[in-house]
Amino acid sequence: MGDITGFLKIKRKEAGNRPVVERIYDFSEVEQILNSEDRILQAARCMDCGVPFCHWNCAVDNLIPEWNDLLFRGDWKAAYRRLSATNNFPEFTGRICPAPCEHSCVLNIQLESVTIRENEVAIVEKAFSEGYIKPIPPTNRTGKKIAVIGSGPSGMAAADLLNRAGHEVTLFEKEAKAGGLLRYGVPDFKLSKAVIDRRLDLMVKEGVSIRTNMNIGTDISVQNIVNQYDAICIAIGSAMPRDLMIEGRALNGIHFALDFLVAQNKINGGESVDTALPLNAKEKRVVVIGGGDTGSDCVGTAIRQKASGVTQIEILPKPPMVRTPDNPWPFYAKVMKTTTSHEEGCERIWSVSTARFTGAEGNVTGVEIEDVEWQMTEPGCSMNIIPDTRRIIEADLVLLALGFVHPVSDGLVDELCVELDVQKNIKTEKGHATSIPKVFAAGDAVSGASLVVRAIASGRRAAIEIDRFLRLPSDDGSG
Repeated sequence: MGDITGFLKIKRKEAGNRPVVERIYDFSEVEQILNSEDRILQAARCMDCGVPFCHWNCAVDNLIPEWNDLLFRGDWKAAYRRLSATNNFPEFTGRICPAPCEHSCVLNIQLESVTIRENEVAIVEKAFSEGYIKPIPPTNRTGKKIAVIGSGPSGMAAADLLNRAGHEVTLFEKEAKAGGLLRYGVPDFKLSKAVIDRRLDLMVKEGVSIRTNMNIGTDISVQNIVNQYDAICIAIGSAMPRDLMIEGRALNGIHFALDFLVAQNKINGGESVDTALPLNAKEKRVVVIGGGDTGSDCVGTAIRQKASGVTQIEILPKPPMVRTPDNPWPFYAKVMKTTTSHEEGCERIWSVSTARFTGAEGNVTGVEIEDVEWQMTEPGCSMNIIPDTRRIIEADLVLLALGFVHPVSDGLVDELCVELDVQKNIKTEKGHATSIPKVFAAGDAVSGASLVVRAIASGRRAAIEIDRFLRLPSDDGSG
């Protein structure tokens, strides 16, 4: 490393966020940008640790110490080349990845990890601004045609690598614009859609064909796709939301979190939304059920829509502020997480179960909850209701942010008759191959809902296997 004692002399310094009083009035990105000089100093904190646990905990196998060292030396161009060798879209992961790499950074033993995620996005943004990133279409084409169905991070990654390999790639998206849940599920205040458009424009200039408003299995038959293409990659994500089937579920005003987020993202993008489903939190008492990132995104969106109040409830206990002995470094730290949305004004309640929804005249008026306690048992833990703790949180809008259970099967999956696993995810063998010849699958459609960085990694692996499959000699020996 350039300065093996940098971590002893330089403290961790984050870019910080726009002031709360400013950012709650718009959907612009919250995170700010650190100046280049300070960013180089932060890269100097990457120590010569011998065993880079950050690399071990990175789904795309980023060569983190290497590009941190190049950044420290001021060689931004070489740093980007090293970064892009393993990650197609560092501008995405550098903004919205929860950075498991930082949790396993050796310096995190003292809670002062290297600012890996921020360094990553700084490198790629410098590359765009300085013109290092230019369209580089493949010099030779193989003549093989590939359909990638789903334009989220996994599908984009697969399409990008397969196009670079010289194949003719068509990326299908059922919505009006490509990007999948990066565009429609992630709020603009976390990821500006101009960042997605910039990358998609680059991919198109390099030869990827993008077809939107194409729901395979509805707008075009699956058999049509199978007949036209030499290989197919299914990357449709895991969009079937987990429901909460309790008393009062049929009341008006109870919606899935993703429907709420998609509606606002479409409005921000100038798209029309279903007026029969006016999902807006203005002057409403909002209750978000689910304590994860999707729930947090609902909180920030509801605040910007001028909700009268926002409460987020979670069935699990409140996490500790620091690691517990059973959650040691270098594993991901299961500690209290306060997002920028939480900072903007939200009541958070832990260890509560939702008993029923209350209503009047067909509309939801409240969420009845009760306290629970968790006890360690073999092989895991058990939950018990605490008697006489029922009470009602008043609500005009309830958002279910309970995660996702498996891919949507209507249309493509059902028509293709692809084999599923016990969780109803698409079952694949080694090499991302499905039960259907020449059909592969990648991302959340295979693994279940996970991180963007893992979706990118899966798309990359699938692309390598599809390329290998297409280059195998044909049965007739013609090659």
